[in-house]
Formats: sequence, C-alpha cells, structure tokens
Amino acid sequence: MNMQQKLSCQCGQVNVEVEGPNIAVTECLCDSCRKAGAILSKLPGAPSILDSKEATLFVMHRKDRVRVVSGSESLKAYRLSPDAKTRRIVASCCNMPMMLEFQGGHWFSLYGQLWAEDQRPAPEFRTMTDDLEDPNLLPDDIPNLKQHSLAFYRRLFGAWVKMGFRNPKLVVEGELNV
Repeated sequence: MNMQQKLSCQCGQVNVEVEGPNIAVTECLCDSCRKAGAILSKLPGAPSILDSKEATLFVMHRKDRVRVVSGSESLKAYRLSPDAKTRRIVASCCNMPMMLEFQGGHWFSLYGQLWAEDQRPAPEFRTMTDDLEDPNLLPDDIPNLKQHSLAFYRRLFGAWVKMGFRNPKLVVEGELNV
C-alpha cells in the first residue's frame, strides 16, 4: 500500500509530501524540546507545539520518504545553541515549526501540528520523561519512558536498514533569528 500524505504550514506556502508508514509517533518531554517549544510558540502567529503536559508530538518518518514540494526558500533552521545536535526547521512565512532533525540522523521528526486535529496520528509513547521535575504527574494512557527504549532504537535501526544505510540531506538556507 502506497500511503502518501500532503502536509503544509499554516499559511500554505511550504508544502511537504510524506510517503509510507511512520516509524513512530511520540510525545517528547526532553528539556530541549520543552525549551524550544516555549520559544518557537512565542513567535508572531506561531502555533503552540507544546500540549498541556509540555510535550511535543512528533511523527517520525524516514528522510527518504519526506519531500519538500514547495516553499523551501521559506524554511529556516533554529538551534538552541550553535553546537546543538538538533535543528528545528521552521516555515518562516508563518513561523510554523515543520520538523526536527538530529545531526547524522536518517529520519525527520515532523511536528504533529502539521496534521489536522482529526487526522493527527495518536502518540504511541512518551519519551524522556526523566527530564521532568515529577514524571509521576503524567497520565498512564500510553507508556511513559524515562529515556529512549531499546524497542525505539530497534525501530530507528530497522528504518535505516530499509534505507540502505543512506542519510539524505535537506538543505535549509539561513537561520531563524529568535
């Protein structure tokens, strides 16, 4: 089955196509995602990417299955620090976070807000709950993982094998000045 999804930023200038099933759907509670989420959500017109638990919903896809079809000139990178191993890619036209990329990673973590609320994939588990002051306050509706689990890394590795150990690059011109 060839699943293809068309996603766009909130103003419609940046359009992305995603093909095939996702690797995982997670709610990340790491310090970096919570800090970046708070910063990016304060940009003019930006959607809130943090939920009431301060979690960021990510839909993880192989890089070779994600394609920017229009508006790439509006994409800007945001890093919490110059030496950060992650970059958040934001549609500068409307300040909508589009995806997160780990340095050397073979996947993109697409922000859940790219999907309409009634079509948004449900999270399978939460990660990095150990970064919270009191992770016991989280609901137990899905697994609350202190860190990343072996099963999580197995999924990532399996996706990389299917990609032939390739790591496609996404060129993003310029940084988002926050």
